Amino acid sequence: METLEDEQSDDRSAQKAKNSFPEEIIEDILSRIPVKSILRFKSVSKSWLSLISGPSFHKLHSTVGPRTTALFFTARDSSTKTRYFFSGANDGGSVANLMKLDYTVFDAANLHAEHLNGLLFFTSRDSYCGKLYVFVFNPTTHKFFKLPDPPVPLRNYTDENKCDYYLFGFDEPSNEHKVLYIDVELIKPTTIEVMIFSISNYSWRKIEVDLPLGMSARRCFSGTGGSVCVNSVIHLKLRNPLEILAFDLTTETFYIVNKHPEAAPDTDTDTDTNLTSMYPYAMLVKINGLLGLACCDPWNWEEWNKVHIWMLQDYEKRVWVRETVTIPSKSQFRYGAYGPYPCDSTNMDKIIFSPRVLSENLISVSIYNMKTRCFKSIELTLGHRFLSPKSVYVEQIKCYVESLIPLQN
Repeated sequence: METLEDEQSDDRSAQKAKNSFPEEIIEDILSRIPVKSILRFKSVSKSWLSLISGPSFHKLHSTVGPRTTALFFTARDSSTKTRYFFSGANDGGSVANLMKLDYTVFDAANLHAEHLNGLLFFTSRDSYCGKLYVFVFNPTTHKFFKLPDPPVPLRNYTDENKCDYYLFGFDEPSNEHKVLYIDVELIKPTTIEVMIFSISNYSWRKIEVDLPLGMSARRCFSGTGGSVCVNSVIHLKLRNPLEILAFDLTTETFYIVNKHPEAAPDTDTDTDTNLTSMYPYAMLVKINGLLGLACCDPWNWEEWNKVHIWMLQDYEKRVWVRETVTIPSKSQFRYGAYGPYPCDSTNMDKIIFSPRVLSENLISVSIYNMKTRCFKSIELTLGHRFLSPKSVYVEQIKCYVESLIPLQN
């Protein structure tokens, strides 16, 4: 015999079924919502949590979801030797504290961050000439992964005859993030060891690969300024003379990309080392998905306020185009050894320039619009984490696309 309580329970179940949507409809709606909103929706119900956490939803969202971008930057407090990692909006405002590393040192030669398809890659040392630690980070979900050492004898960091690099890339055909490890034996110019770490299965594998014809392993040691990955190819700047070494993640081969003949044409030779240095200063950047080479000459008074950005518009035919950016005011930028320089591109036609510390709580970031040829400045509030602006150094700033890509902590 059915009781009144049973009838009411059946009515509630029927009403709940009437008000619910099919899972595929819910999945389609959620896939078109920004990542930060989706992360909050995980707490709606267990079924939504399961749906949002699934790899099929991650793939769908990366395909149809909005490509919301944000800023990622690192700042180091020299008084405490602590490196802080922040994220902030493209239009300024308060920043989010992502993580921090204690007892770090500033190492310009190995300090760089690279962003690719929702993930960030950065390196850090805990002492001068100490071990290089490598991290892959999702700043949207605040998850990070510390790479294990490659399964090869790591170099002795007091040994000046060896050098190693970790470079970040994304292999588009396999839809996979990878880290390229290069170990160079300087006293044996033909000795180079290359390994690849796959983020999808968290494992290293060694590959056999030849350098471009006529190039010695020693020249890899002259690579500076970080790397840039474009169209599944990692690019590393070489000096003496200035060239671009490329590694194709799909074919796993090296080759040389020649710069435009007018880009950074001047050279000078150090009489002590007999090495050729680059004048003007040049660094690799990625602008609107294109490989770029930014050149400036802070030693030339007539050129101190100009940055020439060469972009490889047609990669196959090696067609370079130039964008010349005129810096309006010295007071708007941070001036280091090489003056103001472009760090990254936020989205279509916008380029981030080197940030400047205004106070212990505030930094200014200048953004150049390539369409209007004008600058605008945004301010990011740090939240009184530092005691003095003199002890704060903003090391690098990048733009990233928010994503749900999972990482193992």
